[in-house]
Amino acid sequence: MSEKYNLQNLSTFQILLVDDEPDALSAMEMTLRSAGCTSIHACLGGKDIFKIMTANEFDLVILDLMMPDISGISILKGINEKYSDLPVIMATGVNSIETAVECMKEGAYDYILKPLERQRFLSAVHHAFNIRSLIKENIALSTRMLAEKLINPEAFNNIITDSEKMFTIFRYIEAIAPSVHPVLITGETGVGKELVAKSIHNISGRIGEFTAINVAGLDDNIFSDTLFGHIKGSFTGAETNRKGLVENATNGTLFLDEIGDLSAQSQVKLLRLIQECEYRPLGSDVTKRSTARIITATCKDIKELKISNSFRKDLFYRLHTHHINIPPLRDRKGDIKTLVKRFAEKAAHELGKTIPSIPNELFELLMTYHFPGNIRELQAMVFDAVSNCNSRILALRNFKETIFGQLSSTNINKISIAESDTDCEKFIKFKDKLPSLKECENILINEALKRTNRNLTNAAGMLGITRQALGQRLKGKKI
Repeated sequence: MSEKYNLQNLSTFQILLVDDEPDALSAMEMTLRSAGCTSIHACLGGKDIFKIMTANEFDLVILDLMMPDISGISILKGINEKYSDLPVIMATGVNSIETAVECMKEGAYDYILKPLERQRFLSAVHHAFNIRSLIKENIALSTRMLAEKLINPEAFNNIITDSEKMFTIFRYIEAIAPSVHPVLITGETGVGKELVAKSIHNISGRIGEFTAINVAGLDDNIFSDTLFGHIKGSFTGAETNRKGLVENATNGTLFLDEIGDLSAQSQVKLLRLIQECEYRPLGSDVTKRSTARIITATCKDIKELKISNSFRKDLFYRLHTHHINIPPLRDRKGDIKTLVKRFAEKAAHELGKTIPSIPNELFELLMTYHFPGNIRELQAMVFDAVSNCNSRILALRNFKETIFGQLSSTNINKISIAESDTDCEKFIKFKDKLPSLKECENILINEALKRTNRNLTNAAGMLGITRQALGQRLKGKKI
């Protein structure tokens, strides 16, 4: 099967065609436009090329080698001196290895023969676009990662953070947002992957909608119908034509959450959509073009899924062009105070209550918790506490029930003498000399005090004893 090239997603790229033959210029322009390119500048002859290049910014030059007014090689040398990162494709009717080698030595990106063979021509343009796109993205990435301030801070208003880790991610997002390539967002459940995807869309400049779908649990037929749509009569119950989400996201962004749960059959269809930017609605023989930018997310270790062959390697590498890993809340605990205040304000507003005062002891308590549900879990805890709050100060009771309830339900509190050494070693590593019970007690108390910033109430709760009992054990100890 011959390879197809759809250049619609690169329609904003500027192409300069240079040839002394009007028919040749017309043929190249028609071929490019039929493949989706729209920003094309045709130059008859090479005499004025550098004036045109000074007045315009181009992403690709397709240059005739043999012109009467000026040599294509001379122009090529001049382009490489002034625009070293600009790809140039040489076009000529001379089928000579020596000529091709000379062009490549002078810095040509590719060399094609006239009359142009459509697939070979579009293949060269397609690969040159990819190189140019990566160069521009690398330049943007270097610039943005070194910048101190964000260009579009308003795009991140819904992501509450004071973390430098997150601001580094924001700078990366600003660099890759205009790209046409897919983005893979990874991170534990509740870290805000969809908010990050929306920020990418908002900065990208895309005029279409942001369309989101959770693909976990979708079988292949439902996945195909949801994304690609169907035509009337394609299956029982298909009484009318229905657009799919891909069409809804035209010139916009399609966000696929929980991509790690996608079935093998659906992975193949998604790969085709990304590679060829085309799809067919169920029951239709007509191929449609897609101009949607694909963003995917998962809370699973997708690299492990790839290694175990649960996830296609070719799809993994397509999705992994741009990768954002969002750190869990336990790795950016400096955000807890800001998040609690914002969530308390939001909960009070929605519930029609006065915003309660938040005691410092609450922040100390929350700093001891590992938050398996991340920001979503913290938000639920704050909303629950505010809804049960009947005073001016936010009570710790609801938070303690959640946190200490979690701690008491962990396996470490379920270890009995009868359990195996292997089970015990999941939590405690012993040296050759077994510590005494007194030494173990001191170690646990010291660790609890460390984790709670020496807050006796919280440390006692973590150890599963009363504050008074902890106080008795601390008497006479140098901890």
